[in-house]
Amino acid sequence: MRKIVLATALTTAILAGLPGSPTLPSAHAQAAATPPTGSMAAPNRYGLPDFGDLVDQVGPAVVNIAVVQQQQQATEGDNPFANDPFYDFLRRFGVPLPGMPGQPGMGPRVRRGIGSGFIVSADGYVLTNAHVVAGEEGDATTSEVTVTLTDKREFKAKVIGVDRRTDVAVLKIDAAKLPVVKIGNAEQARVGEWVVAVGSPFGFDNTVTAGIISAKARRLPDETYVPFIQTDVAINPGNSGGPLFNLGGEVIGINSQIYSRSGGFMGISFAIPIDVAMSVKDQLIAHGRVQRGRLGIAIQGVDKDLAQSFGLPDARGALVASVEPDSAADKAGLQAGDVVLALDGRRISDSAELPRLIGEKRPGTRIRMEVWRDGRSRELVATLDELSPETVAGTPAPSQVENVGAKLGLSARALTAQEASQLRLRGGLVVEGVDGPAARAGLQRGDIILALNNQMVASVAEFRGLLERAGNRFALLIQRGNARIFVPLRLD
Repeated sequence: MRKIVLATALTTAILAGLPGSPTLPSAHAQAAATPPTGSMAAPNRYGLPDFGDLVDQVGPAVVNIAVVQQQQQATEGDNPFANDPFYDFLRRFGVPLPGMPGQPGMGPRVRRGIGSGFIVSADGYVLTNAHVVAGEEGDATTSEVTVTLTDKREFKAKVIGVDRRTDVAVLKIDAAKLPVVKIGNAEQARVGEWVVAVGSPFGFDNTVTAGIISAKARRLPDETYVPFIQTDVAINPGNSGGPLFNLGGEVIGINSQIYSRSGGFMGISFAIPIDVAMSVKDQLIAHGRVQRGRLGIAIQGVDKDLAQSFGLPDARGALVASVEPDSAADKAGLQAGDVVLALDGRRISDSAELPRLIGEKRPGTRIRMEVWRDGRSRELVATLDELSPETVAGTPAPSQVENVGAKLGLSARALTAQEASQLRLRGGLVVEGVDGPAARAGLQRGDIILALNNQMVASVAEFRGLLERAGNRFALLIQRGNARIFVPLRLD
């Protein structure tokens, strides 16, 4: 189970119930507890949902997954004791120690893991998480995957394909006439409705936990392509890859991640919407990999200050920070400073929506974008490329520093010709010191200022001229590391 460790302390509230005889609920409470039409969870005599029939129906299609991974050959440099002074002292006297050549602790290491999954076709296709069968990228090679059914039958599984971007994997077992799950519609799921998870936390097969949907379309750090379903269903290591059911017994998600300080469940878990997973499954079975469209831009969100700087009536859309040369975006005429407001008629409320919508489309697809530029909207058409790794720019060297404006609190220098060539830039200013408004806006030493209000700058003199005409509110386009972002500034 992937987990995201919280850095802040959490407070646990314990509700203590007083002893007493159970009482029947009021007629109003009974009505409130009545499950929706088509539900398999009829209320029990106390008016609470009873998931027994649902579990009986869906349980046989949920499987346990055991994984054996062969990790890379260990070397003496991998020895965790190598920097211990006592280890070095004993080694000098020839004392055999763990991790030394010929001693236990060296050689190939075997890692065993467990997870969950569910059968999506009667001929043996199984869905689970990518991290269950593949581990973290580059850390191990999976050598054996075993799928165990509820009737105790075991099958060696073949990994058909893995998509790390969505954390979805497809397995195939050699069997027929298997029980299968019903696929639901994650879009129709409502916040507050009951959901049930079935899986193998800590290896305890067919464990059932229940809760409600806490939120939808949740964004997580470093996750671009998945609008997660957030729940309060108890999810622990071993639940990864297991199904999340609605009360109709339909799968609406794959349990994937938790927020935790301790590594165990703390009330917040996340599931991959089933429509995302099924789309990935179809491509993995057909092609062995997932093909995604690529526009070739770096984007950032639009807040109130940036919206005012660009003359937008409201803070929405995806702000283009940079455009890759010869990319689909470049060929379509997209420019840094443009704000993408809609894609194929679908409104972009949050910048995180755009990468997901682009990634859902196949390479070669023609798209229409509504773009805000120079105070008005216009339409651009692009033909998508295929998603591929990005290149990394170099780091500039220091040169002469100048004060570019006392009211801004910024000192900077122009890029040298060699630096500009290494970074593939036409010019810009390297920030060497910040104070006042520049510091409050978040500018940092080492940032490269590329433009002010979409006007490119190559020298300190050009920047000073633009600054004098900019007024008290403007936006700087900067390059920080490998990313380009717009930074709004207010001098008032």
